[in-house]
Amino acid sequence: MGPVKSSVFILILHLLEGTLSNSLIQLNNNGYEGIVIAIDPNVPEDETLIQQIKDMVTQASPYLFEATGKRFYFKNVAILIPETWKAKPDYVRPKLETYKNADVLVAESTPPQNDEPYTEQMGKCGEKGERIHLTPNFVSGKKLQEYGPQGRAFVHEWAHLRWGVFDEYNNDEKFYLSNGKIQAVRCSAGITGTNVVNKCQGGSCYIKRCTFNKVTGLYEKGCEFIPQTHQTEKASIMFAQYIDSIVEFCTEQNHNKEAPNMQNQKCNLRSTWEVIRDSEDFKKTTPMTTQPPKPMFSLLQIGQRIVCLVLDKSGSMATGNRLNRLNQAGQLFLLQTVELGSWVGMVTFDSAAYVQSELVQINSGSDRDTLAKRLPTAAAGGTSICTGLRSAFTVIRKKYPTDGSEIVLLTDGEDNTISGCFNEVKQSGAVIHTVALGPSAAQELEQLSKMTGGFQTYASDQAQNNGLIDAFGALSSGNGADSQRSIQLESKGLTLQNSQWMNGTVIVDSTVGKDTLFLITWTTQPPQILLWDPSAKKQDGFVVDKNTKMAYLQIPGIAKVGTWKYSLQASSQTLTLTVTSRASSATLPPITVTSKMNKDTGKFPSPMIVYANIRQGASPILRARVTALIESVNGKTITLELLDNGAGADATKDDGVYSRYFTTYDTNGRYSVKVWALGGVNAARRRTIPQQNGAMFIPGWIENDEIKLNPSRPEINKDDLQNKQVCFSRTSSGGSFVASDVPKAPIPDLFPPCQITDLKAEIHEGRLINLTWTAPGDDYDHGTAYKYIIRISTSILDLRDKFNESLQVNTTALIPKEANTEEVFLFKPENITFENGTDLFIAIQAVDKVDLKSEISNIARVSLFIPPQTPPETPSPDETSPPCPDIHINSTIPGIHILKIMWKWLGELQLTIA
Repeated sequence: MGPVKSSVFILILHLLEGTLSNSLIQLNNNGYEGIVIAIDPNVPEDETLIQQIKDMVTQASPYLFEATGKRFYFKNVAILIPETWKAKPDYVRPKLETYKNADVLVAESTPPQNDEPYTEQMGKCGEKGERIHLTPNFVSGKKLQEYGPQGRAFVHEWAHLRWGVFDEYNNDEKFYLSNGKIQAVRCSAGITGTNVVNKCQGGSCYIKRCTFNKVTGLYEKGCEFIPQTHQTEKASIMFAQYIDSIVEFCTEQNHNKEAPNMQNQKCNLRSTWEVIRDSEDFKKTTPMTTQPPKPMFSLLQIGQRIVCLVLDKSGSMATGNRLNRLNQAGQLFLLQTVELGSWVGMVTFDSAAYVQSELVQINSGSDRDTLAKRLPTAAAGGTSICTGLRSAFTVIRKKYPTDGSEIVLLTDGEDNTISGCFNEVKQSGAVIHTVALGPSAAQELEQLSKMTGGFQTYASDQAQNNGLIDAFGALSSGNGADSQRSIQLESKGLTLQNSQWMNGTVIVDSTVGKDTLFLITWTTQPPQILLWDPSAKKQDGFVVDKNTKMAYLQIPGIAKVGTWKYSLQASSQTLTLTVTSRASSATLPPITVTSKMNKDTGKFPSPMIVYANIRQGASPILRARVTALIESVNGKTITLELLDNGAGADATKDDGVYSRYFTTYDTNGRYSVKVWALGGVNAARRRTIPQQNGAMFIPGWIENDEIKLNPSRPEINKDDLQNKQVCFSRTSSGGSFVASDVPKAPIPDLFPPCQITDLKAEIHEGRLINLTWTAPGDDYDHGTAYKYIIRISTSILDLRDKFNESLQVNTTALIPKEANTEEVFLFKPENITFENGTDLFIAIQAVDKVDLKSEISNIARVSLFIPPQTPPETPSPDETSPPCPDIHINSTIPGIHILKIMWKWLGELQLTIA
């Protein structure tokens, strides 16, 4: 191993922790460095937005510092500015910072007027989030009334992103019963407030106290809890950080464990501070004794894409048709994937390096063809990866600095000297994407991707899996708008015998169609190729390259929307079909599928999780058929149906993120991941973004002795779907991961059922309790569990901490169903006091056939409320809101209704805390 600076080793250790994240954030002496905030290319140019971003982070830093006991602050932030904005002397070219690895995206709201700040969270409690989403309206302070000061809200989102905590409010269930009394969902429970409902009729509105639902014992629909202006409580930021007194996260001492919110459901009743305290960040720091400096900002402007192909032509590339497959994949990248206006160079290497092309700007089809002809055609020699990389740096530096440039490195050979150029790679500021081909590619290869934020992929020698073409097809730019990127519609392969046919269809939907390319490859002889457009017109004009064994057809203009049919005929050979396209319009967002694994290393028996995120702009696509194909280095392929059901590996139901556990390891080494997504008559696009993890919408506030209400937050209607039929087809490379500690066959069963996370409970007549949940499997979310253990308690903490000692429900008649189907179980509590005002808590544990047990489920609760036979004429002292007069007002302020009541009367409206 060559000499490498210690700082590089520190960086590598940071990036090799196992979690698959593109983020560049590092914690250095209590300060967060490497934060990337990107302004979306579709945001109109507005230089004041940059200053507003700076102001937001500057305000957030001391708030974060105090809230975390003087442990954390924002040290430096990079702001990514779109290429289309006017250049400024203080804007510099990015290094590793891209839109793909941005931690915060500032983009226009979708749909319009939805300026809710939120954070994408795919994982479990304590796992880092994906990205914070903010709108220009929010950043500029135009939404202060709805979400409070931007800096405080940013800290709320940061806690989601960095520490994987969840919200402590609940828009769907704002009140709950506790010991027969109504309580507002809040944390801490010491926050006092007023419960009111806004009634409007015929243009006249009035605010009144909330009335009871005589059946449920809860308040009527539309009732809102309005916190008092003057509070003494300091927690919690994950409930309502906009309240002046709130400067802390809830701790185990003041956390409201009974509140039905996501934090309790996802984090096993733990407070946000307990989760933060368990984080790696917390373990690596101690409180500071001095005040932190203000954040530093760098302004980075996206420029033209600069990419150099570094391709292995060593002797091993002559085996298994690898060199020819490299040519096929390289042609796809050069003819289609790389964007117009990009600068592209090419280097080949064996034990030495050879410059095949200096940087050439892609301005036309002829530029693409010229580069494609430089792809290597002969293989010989050894393997020296560092030599190839150094040559690529030289090629780039002849025209541009290497900062922000990209290198696509493909190799199939062993090379134990890669670490010798780690320092040069880091210092270059270039992003390196790695493609490992075959079972013997250098073991340290992925470290180059990890240390530079590049994409890592693996392709086996099984040509029918089309892995190499998928890897190169996935290398579209990490910057720029979605409308510029190449989108893969289809990727299939098949080995045919005796003049068999490979038949199929490809859907070209209305969001794509520009630059549509059909690419066909073969292994021996050109096949018969038949292609028809949606109007049944046969398509001719394929360009046939017999040397490279491929043919392609570029559809002129915008390809017809609909189902394209193909038929390919051949004997005793392998065929593949790849179809790519681009957005049909710069203003209509295309449907996109991005896929990934939760980690880049899988250590048996720890399961992996595969994710696919399907979107059109910010709108999720629901009810698609999504399938993952995971191929091991042995060539074995496992097929997984991915689900968006809010159970098993899936964090949130109907959010457009589909996921599934992977447990079917068969060997150590690399595994590749590909996702197919198909939309049909059942698929739909949601008009509104589902409730995300984000800062709470402020229902109202008290100002100058007056209660003021914001216009009601638009309700998220789960049935509010556009286009009941959304037809599309997509494929997406999910990169690769490396498995270790996999035992030799037969592989033992060490996988328990997955945790049940969506347990719900309701009371039926006769004091029966109806439970519903999604069935786990024998191995996480696969197969069928053997049995269930259901326990109940009147103490939520006893049930959590002493589950095995809690009262067990008779489940003799409960036979588990197959994983991911709905379970329903009705029982009557026995041997436990269950009377009016009783709160009963329920949890489930699943057991498999070898007696492996799942984690305890989320805790469901029921509160027995028996309606009085004769409703009292006046509310009882136990009610949380005393009687008050109905006061009618005609609002003269659009969207804001004001109840003018003297402060002495407001004192009577304070929420009584039990």
